[in-house]
Amino acid sequence: MSAATELMNFAIIVAFVTLGFGQILSMVRLALGPTSGDRILALDTMVINALGLVVMLGIYQGAQIYFEVSLMIAMLGFVSTVALARFMLRGDIIE
Repeated sequence: MSAATELMNFAIIVAFVTLGFGQILSMVRLALGPTSGDRILALDTMVINALGLVVMLGIYQGAQIYFEVSLMIAMLGFVSTVALARFMLRGDIIE
C-alpha cells in the first residue's frame, strides 16, 4: 500500500468516527431537548449526519448508488423538517 492509500483510509475512518459521534450527540439532544425547536433541530442534524455517513460509505466502497441514496435522504430530510416546523408553528401542514 502506498502512503496516499493509507492516509485516505485513515481519513475515512476518522470521518466515520466523527459523524457517528455527532449522530450520538444529536440523539442525546433529541432526548433531552427542553423545547420542541431543539428537537426539530436535532432531527435535522441527525439527517445531515446520516447523509454524511451514507456519502462516506459510498466513498469507502466506491459504489455510486450511495450518492443517489444520499440525494433522496437530503430531499426527504428537508421536506420533513419544513413540514414538522410548520406543524409546530401553525398546527397544520397544508393550508
